[in-house]
Amino acid sequence: MLGAPRRVLGLIPYSLQKLSPRQLHHHDVNNGGGGNSEKEESFRFYKSRGQHILVNPRILDTIVRRSAINPTDTVLEIGPGTGNLTLKLLEAAHRVVAVEIDDRMVHVLEKRVLQHGLRHKLNVIQKDALRIRFPHFDLVVANIPYGISSPLLMKLVYGASPFRSATLLLQKEFAGRLLANPGDSEFNRLAVNVKLVADVEFVMDVSKRDFLPCPKVDSSVVIIRPKDQVPDVDMHEWRAFTRTCFSRKNKTLGATFKQKSKLLSLSKLSNVSGFAEEEEDDEDDEDEGGSRRSFKEKIIGVLKTGGYEDKRPSKLSIEELLHLLSLFNGAGIYFHDCRKNSNEDRFDEDDG
Repeated sequence: MLGAPRRVLGLIPYSLQKLSPRQLHHHDVNNGGGGNSEKEESFRFYKSRGQHILVNPRILDTIVRRSAINPTDTVLEIGPGTGNLTLKLLEAAHRVVAVEIDDRMVHVLEKRVLQHGLRHKLNVIQKDALRIRFPHFDLVVANIPYGISSPLLMKLVYGASPFRSATLLLQKEFAGRLLANPGDSEFNRLAVNVKLVADVEFVMDVSKRDFLPCPKVDSSVVIIRPKDQVPDVDMHEWRAFTRTCFSRKNKTLGATFKQKSKLLSLSKLSNVSGFAEEEEDDEDDEDEGGSRRSFKEKIIGVLKTGGYEDKRPSKLSIEELLHLLSLFNGAGIYFHDCRKNSNEDRFDEDDG
């Protein structure tokens, strides 16, 4: 059961009460809440853009309830679509800031909200959520487009805007990786970086049948709460370090850091003179140049000192990874180019 149609839009004419929630959503979208004679099929959703609209009122109600919205809160919603969740957020919050890139969606959203008498509480920003600076908000509640889940999540948890929590509807497999712990097969760089600064709580799974159009996979709802206190570590250095470690998360750290490409990259960042030239000239693995051999021994020495050489990053706790980074930095080995401080750090390679 998807729930009683009466709860989707409020008061429903008798002639519409036999429609399913999906049919009712089509009717409401194409009539702006009532009164317009446009045909249902005139509005199309594009799966390629991640346009999957949640139409189950029971799930929508649960998301709003678990978000613990106060009447004074400003809620940020990313990808509101046609406004099923937005209408419920507007009833619970002081204000909703909705970021939507599709002008067709914006038109329907504004029309529906106006019909429900809530337009004064809505601020619509028609731009790419990954490319704007978010205005002030207290909470995030959103059905995130699958294609931007990773960079958008990192923008939120590492962004400059503090917030109380983010209740997100995500692809189930993606949520599973986000919830993974050290030793789990799904444990990855994304989980490490998010859990450094936030706690993640599983709320519920959502069937793909609760969406319009129906996606290929199920979804999950999670709540992310930023930690009051985070470790005293350079976040750019940390994220570059975890990128190196988790490039081969199931290999030992010794095997990962002995790679020529890793040695060359780290030598440049750590200002090891002469290493690059020797790397270019030296074709014999058995006869390493002085600087290269010395730098490699330095790295292996750090790993052995902390007992990390034979360990795999997928089994290490955040505390252990922080300790290893401090050992590297203490030895003058660095992972981040300070000339490239960018918040547009994507995690796609670790989420596949």
